[in-house]
Amino acid sequence: MARSAFYDITDTPEEAANLTARSLLMIALEKRIQDQGWTQTQAAEVLHVTQPRVSDLMTGKLHKFSLDALVNMLPAVGLVFDVRPNGEPGNASTLSREKRPARKKAPAARSAHKTPTPRKRPARA
Repeated sequence: MARSAFYDITDTPEEAANLTARSLLMIALEKRIQDQGWTQTQAAEVLHVTQPRVSDLMTGKLHKFSLDALVNMLPAVGLVFDVRPNGEPGNASTLSREKRPARKKAPAARSAHKTPTPRKRPARA
């Protein structure tokens, strides 16, 4: 998971990872609700929660939601939870500010056939 500001304000990496995951899920849910153009009442019906609960979600009240509660809301709005190892394409960790070692390029494969030499152009008069 990408390093977030939570790593600077919490006591343990586990707590920071939990807060980061919860915030990412809340953002995804909020975006889905906005993209669908739902009112908070409509979103509450879809998510099977109360309108004040949706209000808490939309205003980012992180402390009011467990990781389980947020994961359980995903299917109702057509989202899935996906976990990948650090550094894989599409992973938020690729946006991290941490420096990663440069990848070595694989040597180019040599062809069994020689490449023709380009012809020289005649000089202009």
